[in-house]
Amino acid sequence: MPFRFQPLTIPEVILVEPEKIGDARGFFMETYQYEIFADNGIAPRFLQDNHSRSAKGVLRGLHYQKDPFAQGKLLKVVIGEIFDVAVDIRRGSPTFGQWVGERLSAENGRLLYVPAGFAHGFCVLSETADLIYKTTDYYHPESEKGIIWNDPQIGVEWPVSDPVLSARDQKLPTLEQADFNFVYSR
Repeated sequence: MPFRFQPLTIPEVILVEPEKIGDARGFFMETYQYEIFADNGIAPRFLQDNHSRSAKGVLRGLHYQKDPFAQGKLLKVVIGEIFDVAVDIRRGSPTFGQWVGERLSAENGRLLYVPAGFAHGFCVLSETADLIYKTTDYYHPESEKGIIWNDPQIGVEWPVSDPVLSARDQKLPTLEQADFNFVYSR
């Protein structure tokens, strides 16, 4: 199989490790194949692809879009390295308010699937990082919300102490104050 799927401590968040085939010319790897992903618990319809570039020390997040415009994301780094984080914000979830984090890099080739109902953020560990990601819904500015990156209730262990933040991200509320409408269902 060209992929290995590893559910994390929050099992809906899945780390994907593609098989990389390399030789003296370089390498080839598949990064997405619907049927294989669906057989391994990742079956949403992706509607939009995004590409972001950030410099070392930049932290983006923790972001989400409210229902009915919630976005699941499949993320991959193509240049550099990031620390990628997902926070469960589904009311009633046994892992509500908990986070998972993984290092994604161009070198390790890993992807991270973050379903709708999670806040997402990342910080850049390399000089620059380019991140390409698929989303399950279109960008909808009126539904875009967030949670402050250093909320002590969540306690993300970011590998940066003084990140570069946007003006908007500096003013995000805590989880307790945040506006979200996700409900856990099994």
